[in-house]
Amino acid sequence: QVQLVESGGGLVQAGGSLRLSCVASGRTFQYTSMAMGWFRQAPGKEREFVAGYSWRYSWSGGMTDYADSVKGRFTISRDSSKNTQYLQMNSLKPDDTAVYYCAAEPGVVRRPPQTAAGYNYWGQGTQVTVSS
Repeated sequence: QVQLVESGGGLVQAGGSLRLSCVASGRTFQYTSMAMGWFRQAPGKEREFVAGYSWRYSWSGGMTDYADSVKGRFTISRDSSKNTQYLQMNSLKPDDTAVYYCAAEPGVVRRPPQTAAGYNYWGQGTQVTVSS
């Protein structure tokens, strides 16, 4: 079992920045590979992929993927010592307004899944509101 807790959401003006954090706890130590992703869901819309990061102990680094809408503005990263994943969001736009969810799927040894069905563990979500 993996528990995820997001934080860092809030209200920001267009052009501003926020950093979301996702702390993983539970039996994370038993996994030698994992994918973690960020999704978002705006009112009346489906949950959509934002960014993902997959890693394996045998790799020197990880694999990252981004939705086209956030490439060049958002950066996903991981601090293994803290079991924490981050999403740095810069140049925010009103269209980025949504509830942001952290997701995890142990055992992934390929690029991070880009669909919600690819993840079994989810956080509770954190609201990001970008004003124009």
